[in-house]
Amino acid sequence: MTKHLSVAIAATMLFVLATAQPARADWLLTPFAGVSFGGSADQEKFVYGAGFGWMGNGIVGVEFDAAITPRFLDRDDGIVVGIEDSNVSTVMANFVVGAPLGSPGVRPYASAGAGILRLRATSVDNLFRLNDNSFGVNVGAGIMGFVSEHVGLRLDVRYFRGIQDTNGGDDIDLSLDGFQFWRATAGTTFRF
Repeated sequence: MTKHLSVAIAATMLFVLATAQPARADWLLTPFAGVSFGGSADQEKFVYGAGFGWMGNGIVGVEFDAAITPRFLDRDDGIVVGIEDSNVSTVMANFVVGAPLGSPGVRPYASAGAGILRLRATSVDNLFRLNDNSFGVNVGAGIMGFVSEHVGLRLDVRYFRGIQDTNGGDDIDLSLDGFQFWRATAGTTFRF
């Protein structure tokens, strides 16, 4: 039994070594477009932005992600809500965990981070203006697949949530506020 176990372990190690990708560190730039939806977004809205990050030799990396959703609170279905112009901007710093799978350069990943969530809105006839910069968090997952050494495709889904200080005094008492939404995007990833 021990001999068969040793042969099985040796065969498994040989298979892993033969199919493993060489470890490398990559800088990644991904312009993307997609939709924001759910939560505080009554309707799907077009979103665009870019991510810039670094993936280390292993499976851990960092990424800076910035996006804007124009007309975030505007309604397309004819229901009047009194908003003439609005948008949501996000700027996030994220930790990324992703493992390369096989020779085509496929890498599923998960990410989580924090940053700034900015909501801007103007009412009809400029009766009010809202410019709110909040602390926010996001979590997400996706997959990258490289079609060549330096170019790939990326699909990504993330959940964004605002955080506020509910105390308002000298003490800090953070809690999740009601502002939240999802974002689904596709982009082209350039690897350096």
